[in-house]
Amino acid sequence: MKHRILPQDVTAGMFICGFGGGWLNHPFWVKRFEVKPRHLRRLAESAVPFVIIDDEKGPGPAEAAQDSPSTASASAQARPCDDGKESIRPLRSRKPGGPSRGSYSAAPARNSKRAEAKRLLARSLAVTRETFANIRSGKPIRMAEVSDVVEDIVGSTAQCPRALLEVLRLKQKDEYTYLHSVAVCTLMINVARQLGKDEAEVFDYGLAGLFHDLGKMCVDQAILDKPGSLDEAEFDAVRTHPIQGYDILARTSGVPAIALDVCRHHHERPDGKGYPSGLSGAELSEAARLGAICDVYDALTSDRAYKDAWSPSKAMTAMWGWEGQFDRELLFAFMQSVGVYPEGLVVELDGDRLGLVLAPRSDGQRSRVLVFFCTATGRPIAAKDASTAGKRDSVAILAPADPQAYGIAPELCSEAHLRGVEWTRKPVATLAV
Repeated sequence: MKHRILPQDVTAGMFICGFGGGWLNHPFWVKRFEVKPRHLRRLAESAVPFVIIDDEKGPGPAEAAQDSPSTASASAQARPCDDGKESIRPLRSRKPGGPSRGSYSAAPARNSKRAEAKRLLARSLAVTRETFANIRSGKPIRMAEVSDVVEDIVGSTAQCPRALLEVLRLKQKDEYTYLHSVAVCTLMINVARQLGKDEAEVFDYGLAGLFHDLGKMCVDQAILDKPGSLDEAEFDAVRTHPIQGYDILARTSGVPAIALDVCRHHHERPDGKGYPSGLSGAELSEAARLGAICDVYDALTSDRAYKDAWSPSKAMTAMWGWEGQFDRELLFAFMQSVGVYPEGLVVELDGDRLGLVLAPRSDGQRSRVLVFFCTATGRPIAAKDASTAGKRDSVAILAPADPQAYGIAPELCSEAHLRGVEWTRKPVATLAV
């Protein structure tokens, strides 16, 4: 049964499924979640008139009152919520591969989402800058503030996965040190959700992303800002940052193991050529391998003191081609989470088809696909452009494909060939050279 209670009567463990008032009035980005201790202060200070809880998914008001005298008013204030018409709006149907948390039908317009993303980015920047400054001066990390920011980023990406990523791509060179950490946090959250992690893991992955470069605060700022190539001594100094960051986090209470792992190992490689420990293969956790992917992708697509930003398509094409540097399966999952794929890659599509990934029409847009083959019939089809943007008539990319497995010579899989050849319904073997 659902109950309406006052915000100050909410206790940890309850499951919130709605708020009174408007969408922008409550202090969270999502409206369905289990209450953690860190949520209580923000909830008590909010302006919402009431909160709706579900006693089938967590404690009800009577249970909370028995557990804590301070919440004794809960049972008196609570009353059943029979139909929820005043405060609960119907859920949209979830698209395949979409976020696991509920989304509500009265979502703000795109411009509002972008404005919310900019406000969240500004707050994230301020907290990250303060956190890094405290580390430089030997002060402790304020985990409550950092956790609040990560929590809001988790909620933001659940509501509108692309809004914050689009705003983050506009970061300036002088903000890179701080916003790179926010960007990697966002990318880690995005790909963790793509992999089907539960919300607690998604939060931990986000925190790991925010903290991954913490150790750079122990490196001379002049080295970090150097516009040219680093000499050997400078590079050796930079290579200490994973251990330096790990040591700082190890002394901080409340830091999850995933964050420690990613901080220490995000520069390791599956082929063993990374640092600081030269780990390889199964020695590297999934989280550390994802941290490496998110870190490099954001670095490549950002303006730096020594280089201009690459387009997402160029960065992904390069990363897919760097043999041994990344876990290929996880790299593909990352591509799915951001909607960008290597140009020229042959992929399996929904609807029993193969497609060739094309460059986006403009920088920052999702990849396009040239559909050219039906795997159900084993025959070519007339080449057709398709979008991967999740709109009507778009296609879903499922996995990388080996064209030779379908009797197609790889050298025939080019845009020029597929557009220039008159495809027929002859046996596929005629396509081989």
